[in-house]
Amino acid sequence: MDTIFTLLMILIMIASVLLVIVVMAQNPKGGGLSSTFGGASSTQFGVQRTNDFMEKSTWTLGAVIIVLILISVVVTGKPKQVAPAIPQAPTKEAPAEKAPASQSSAPVSVPANK
Repeated sequence: MDTIFTLLMILIMIASVLLVIVVMAQNPKGGGLSSTFGGASSTQFGVQRTNDFMEKSTWTLGAVIIVLILISVVVTGKPKQVAPAIPQAPTKEAPAEKAPASQSSAPVSVPANK
């Protein structure tokens, strides 16, 4: 169980470092690597696709990190053994007292409304 957790943590760290690299390589104004390679004419020779690759890799790495974290939680979240229940001593209850019976034997009459 510990080796699986260690392997998942290493994969999460690698994906996180790659995600940081990919995000840092992007330019917030839309230039990024495509402006570095192509200059002003970035639409020639398919250099514009660099932004598409960077965006897809960002989403993919983010999804991979989330999936790996969920898998690690499921794998390591199960308890290894159930804790034994603590036996409790039985408590003695006082005997219940009986309520005295009512002494009235006369039936109660309800007047009818007419």
